[in-house]
Order: sequence, then C-alpha cells, then structure tokens
Amino acid sequence: MTSQHPHLPAPGKHTPTSTYRLQLSKDFTFKDAREHLGYWRNLGITDLFLSPILQAVPGSMHGYDVVDHKHISKELGGRAQFEELANAAHQEGLGLVVDLVPNHMAVPTPVWINRPMWSVLKRGKESPYAHWFDIDIDQPILMPILGKRIGQVLADQELKLEQMVIPTEPERGEQWILRYYDHYFPVAEGTESLPLEVLVERQHYRLAHWKVADEELNYRRFFDVDTLAALRVEERDVFDSTHALLLELFNAGYIDAFRVDHPDGLADPAGYFHWLSQATGGAWIAAEKILEDAERLPSDWPIAGTTGYDTSWRLTALQVDPRASLPLGTLMQTLTADSPSSYPQMQREAKAQIIDTSLAAEVRRIGQLVWKICQNDFRLRDYTFRSLVDCLRELIIEMPCYRAYVTPGQPASTLSREIVAAAAERALRHLEPEHSDTMEVVIALVLGDETGSAALKESDPDRQEFLVRFQQVCGAVMAKGVEDTTFYRWTHLLCLNEVGSNPQAFGISADNLHFFARDIQTNWPATMTTNSTHDTKRCEDVRMRLAIISQYPTLWAQIVSDLRDATQPYRPNDLDGRSENMLWQTLIGTWDEKGPISSDRLRQYLVKAIREQKTWTTWTAPDETREKELLDYVDQIICDPQVAEIVSRWRSETRQATRYTIVANKALQLTMPGVADVYQGSEITQTSLVDPDNRRPVDFNDLAQRLSLLDQEGLDHTADPSLDDLKLNVTAAILRLRRRRKECFVSATASYEALALSTGYAVAFARGTASEGPQIVTIARRLSGVLSRYQGDFRPEHTVVLPEGSWKDICSNEVFPGGMQSLEELLFKRGARILERVE
Repeated sequence: MTSQHPHLPAPGKHTPTSTYRLQLSKDFTFKDAREHLGYWRNLGITDLFLSPILQAVPGSMHGYDVVDHKHISKELGGRAQFEELANAAHQEGLGLVVDLVPNHMAVPTPVWINRPMWSVLKRGKESPYAHWFDIDIDQPILMPILGKRIGQVLADQELKLEQMVIPTEPERGEQWILRYYDHYFPVAEGTESLPLEVLVERQHYRLAHWKVADEELNYRRFFDVDTLAALRVEERDVFDSTHALLLELFNAGYIDAFRVDHPDGLADPAGYFHWLSQATGGAWIAAEKILEDAERLPSDWPIAGTTGYDTSWRLTALQVDPRASLPLGTLMQTLTADSPSSYPQMQREAKAQIIDTSLAAEVRRIGQLVWKICQNDFRLRDYTFRSLVDCLRELIIEMPCYRAYVTPGQPASTLSREIVAAAAERALRHLEPEHSDTMEVVIALVLGDETGSAALKESDPDRQEFLVRFQQVCGAVMAKGVEDTTFYRWTHLLCLNEVGSNPQAFGISADNLHFFARDIQTNWPATMTTNSTHDTKRCEDVRMRLAIISQYPTLWAQIVSDLRDATQPYRPNDLDGRSENMLWQTLIGTWDEKGPISSDRLRQYLVKAIREQKTWTTWTAPDETREKELLDYVDQIICDPQVAEIVSRWRSETRQATRYTIVANKALQLTMPGVADVYQGSEITQTSLVDPDNRRPVDFNDLAQRLSLLDQEGLDHTADPSLDDLKLNVTAAILRLRRRRKECFVSATASYEALALSTGYAVAFARGTASEGPQIVTIARRLSGVLSRYQGDFRPEHTVVLPEGSWKDICSNEVFPGGMQSLEELLFKRGARILERVE
C-alpha cells in the first residue's frame, strides 16, 4: 500500500478490506463474539467492526452512552475478555475496528455512575472535571428531571436529604445526597445543614421540571437528548484523558482501526482528526460524516473517509425509476394533501419547529452570544436583539448541510463562503428588506470575518465561541429537523428518506453512480461503503422492496386502493394521511417470504414514526386516543386475510424483480470503491426498521450452517433457490474475492472503469489495478421491474462489452470471453454477475 495518498493509512498501518459490524450488548458480549470468529473468517471479511466498547450506562444496548473512559464495559466482558477476543480474531486473520465516541458522555440515572459529571455537580468550578463538559459553568447546571415544578415537588416533600456511600466513590465514606425517587444528586460541602429549600438553591446544579429543558438547558447536548452531555475534546487534556485507554489498546496491537461517531458535533472536527491521526501514527479512521447530496468531505481531514451513507443512498436511488415520481406524488397528495413540490417548504417548517422547541435552548444561547458581541462593540451596538435573532434563525433553517467547516483563527474556504452566502440569500427572502444589513453582520461573524471594530476580530473570545457554536447548532437542527422530522413526514417513497439521502433526487442514473465511484477511487480509496447500519431507518432489503414500488407505480396505486377498501370497516375515522401512507409502504417493505413482521414490531415502529413526525402526536404530548386507534388498526390489518391476499398479489407480480434488485444492490455495494461494510445479519435478507428494531439478535449459528451447506452443495440458479441463499452466496463470494484481490478494491492504485452497455436496465464496471488493468467485472440489473413490464427481460441486442481476456463467474465458475456479450445470457435468472479475469 503506497504512502503517497493523503487518505490512506501510514505505511505499516492496517487497512481493512471489508468489515462486519457487530452490535455488542449484555446479550452479545466479547465472549459470544469469540465463538463465531470461524464463521466470519469463512464468510470472507477481513475485520470485525465493534460498537463502542467503553463502559456505558448499565444495560445499554448500543454503547454510545459512555460513562467511564478508563474501563472496558463490564457488561461486555471487561478488558480481559476484550483482549481475548482481539487475540483470537488476530489468530483467525481478522482485524478489529472499534467505534469511538468523542462527542458526549451520558448523564445517567443515578448520576454517580458518571464520576466526572458527579464531581462537577458536587464541586462546580472547583471540580477537576469542570472544563470537560460543554457547560456554562458560571450558572447552576440545569437538571430537568422533575415530574412537577420545583415548588410543588418541595411542597409534596418528594426531595429527600439522606446520607449514603456512593458506589463509585466508596473511599469517601458516607456522603450527603438529595434523592428524588430513583435520581440521586450530590450535596455541596457545607450546605447539608441548611433548610431544604435554601440547600436546593445553593447547589451547583438546578433541579427543574423536565419541560424546562428545551428552553433553558445550559449544557450542549447530543442533538436534543438531555441524557447525553457534550464533551470539550478540543481541550488537549480532555482528549488525552478520554482517549487514553483506547489508544493504549491500539498501541498494544489489540485495536487496528477506528470509526468515529458524529464528528460534526465537535468544536473543531479537523483539529480532532489531526490529533487522533497523530496519536495513532496514521491509522485507518472512518468518520460518521453525513454528506448532503453533492457535499464533499473536507479534504484536510487526515482520515480514510466516511462510514458510507453517501454510497448507500446512491445505490438505493439507482433502483428508483424517476418516471414514477409523478404518479407516486399524485398518490401521496391523495392520501396526505402533500404535493410533490412541497418538500422544501416541509423541510423549512420542520427545521423551524425544532429551532422553536427541542433546540430552543441552544439557539437562544447563540442568539444571546451574538447580541453580546454587538453590544460590546461600539460599531455594532445599534443592531437589535430581535433582528439578530431573526437573521440567525432563518440562516440556520436555510443551511443545506451539517456545517460549513469554519475554524476560529483560520480564513474561511471558498466553499464555506459559498454555502453560507447562498443560505443567507435564501434566508433574506423570508425576512423584511431592512434585515439585509443585519444579515451581513451575522454572515461575517459566522465566517470569522472582520466586522465592527477590527481589533476585536481575533481577540474577542465571544466571536470565536459564536463561530463554533453556530456550526454545532446547524448540525443538530439538520439532524433533528430533517432526518428525524421531515423524513417521517414526507411519504413520497420511503426508501429515499434515509440518513444522508436526498428525497428530492427521485432516482439517479448509472452515469451518476459511475461519476461518484470514480471520484471516490481517486480521492478516498479507503473510505467505507455501506448498505445497512445501526442508524439506518430501514435496512437495505426493506429499501429495495420499497424501490420496487417505483417500478410498478400503477399496480401500487391499485394495491393501496384495494388495501384501503378492504380495511374500511375498521379504519379509524380520523386516520392521519401521512401515517397511513407510511403504514402501507412499511407493510410491503417488511413483508417477505415468511409473511408480515409481527404486530408488536410494526406497532413499535409506528409509535416512533408518528411521534417523530411531531404533528398530531409527539413524545412529550402523545395523543394516546388516536395512537391507540391507529395501533388497533394495525393489529387488525396484520390478521386480515383480505390484506394477506392483496399483498400476495403484489408479491407475486413483483417477486422476480425484488429478488434481482436485492442481489444486485448487495453486489454493487460490495464491489464499489472503498472498504465494504456488512451490518450484522445482512448477508441474508432482513426486515429491520429503525432502532432498536435493527439491533435485534442475529442467529450466527444458523448463518454458519447455511454458509457451510452452500459451500458443500453450491447453488443452482435454475432451481429457484431461496433469496436468503442467493444473497448469502453472492456476499460470501465477493467478500472472499476482496480478501484475495485486495489490491483491486482498496488501494491508491486500484482502478474503476465503467463498461459500455446497450441498455439502461443494467450497470457494469471493472475493478483492477493501474498496472494490470481490469481484473474484476460487476454486472448488475437496474430497474428490473420496469424491464419486466415493458419487454419481459433482456433482448438479444442488449449487450455489455467485457474487457479483453477470459472471465470466470466467481459463483458458478462459468467462463466468458472478452468483447461484446449478451446480457440475456449473462444475467439470465440472476440479479448480478461478478467475473474474475483468468489466464
């Protein structure tokens, strides 16, 4: 591996070729993972990719709620079991990638589980951890955990002053604490003898009603999650302390590479990655960076690339027929009254709602900061608080991506300026003309430019803080306003409502995919590609079943009409249209060969989905009556034989296209440029929806037996094998190929070449090396349902031009010569073919 490329690991550092994501928990520990290493090695992956391994809140099912950076999770098996897993994995030839969470720590119940946070609550500014958290330490830290207002809580004597030994600080003996049911808080030294009401007032924290959080919270959260408090890893000692154990394990050879969670929440992502790269000597690092549409990853980040959402949404859109936009838009409008052109306004409204509700405290904080900046500058003090906040609010709404990447003390890039200027131009359309000069001031502060008194530009810490916090708020509003609100309201075609996706890009061409792939190979050859993750709203197979809707829009409209007619007798009178459109698509997307998913799973998903819509019901104010009516409706739908008959008709019509599309999607992802990630269990078909549904346990023993049987008996495409076997067969074959021919997939010298096709119903490309030329060919179906409707299948004149040489199918061992070949023959009863050059 050459060391010349800026986004490849340093010489001697490990580079994965393919990863297998494991979701660790108390129910699947290091020891459990060790038992299945043989299966993953046989599957063909090169690296295990572990969810966070540091000590999280007891019982955590995901690991992102870290409470202790000094210890490996006891629930997962502790350090000894982790080291045993690492040693065993390395003996099997598998590397280990670990998920790193630098942005936040949990605020658990009870708080003492997080010793640094407990210390800050007890000692305030005097705590050695006071600078760890992104807190306004000059004010009492808001703890919004009360079920009533503080006055009522005191009147009802629900706060108790007690003494106890804190389990995480036994060496201190008994300590005074305040208890509110199962919540425990420290008592500042010297205040324990005060009357209770005075004692409560004298603490370094403020107990408050839970509804106060959105408006008055004074610590930065992970998005709007009150129980996750942001860390200041931009402080070197905080970085060193929170990364010490993982870096120790890396330097000792137990960890080989890292995936970094949510870097956009950091004060200085580029600076953070430089520190991490230096600390690891140039390790392979992937960032969970959400790129919006055509957004590019900052080239100055010393990392391998993203975690792959940019690839995932393009592969989904590749299987969406753009011609279905209008008929599916008409159906959406019939059910919901949302027109196909209303998406931009819906997104504006959702982001505005988030700004005014769950993230109001964060937006108010930067509003007060920009007001303070102007008041302290003689030249700017005539700009009013209202006009500044109005401009700030509209600018945040119009920001098209998570952040513009402006760093204090460094000139803003041309791209950053273009992003902010364009957002400001759109924002001004929603403001009175007199706001234009105020917007100029806001833009200058956002970009770190000189405005007002020149002498204050570099020296004013408030300006530097505003520049950082504006970007952090933009990312939070983007995530909560778009991904967690708009994507639950917009029901045009649900497979396009995915993390990092653009629902307005209703399908993309093969040429678009090729352009993207060539760019990745040139600039980010070791980035990650993915199809499913622990954060995707729908797994890859659900998305592909939904993409099929676009290939049969007329049939789909009839199916929905028939479903509505069949369920009319028990349909709720005021059924929300968006919820209904979401329901029918989810039903089809998750109905596989085994039938529908369980009523419990569908109910749990819909509760989350309708509350995330934040229209007729919400998490904080649920409409329990209407929710129950919807969920009762779901129960009856699942059991209705008429519904089953209608769905069977849809599945019968679309069966072959669905099978082709699921296999084609997997084959394309695994052969695209970059490190291919396989989410646990996705080597066969799944029906997983948004978390926690996608974290359900996986039967690895069954997968191992299935793969072993395939290896022994092979797969006969003419015998109509199960879709699970088809997907597992192609996944294992490609992963083994990648391991064998790594230089063709993950290297600076790997090549990507689009192959000539005579039809738009397929996509084909060659992978190889600059010195040897094409070595691997991928040919996959595209829009199979449309092709089936129009002409049945490929015609004799539909061809692909293979590179010179002889080409062997990696699954069937059939050999084809180079030159023009018939797609009718190559893709007969296949969703994809992967060919390897042979002598």
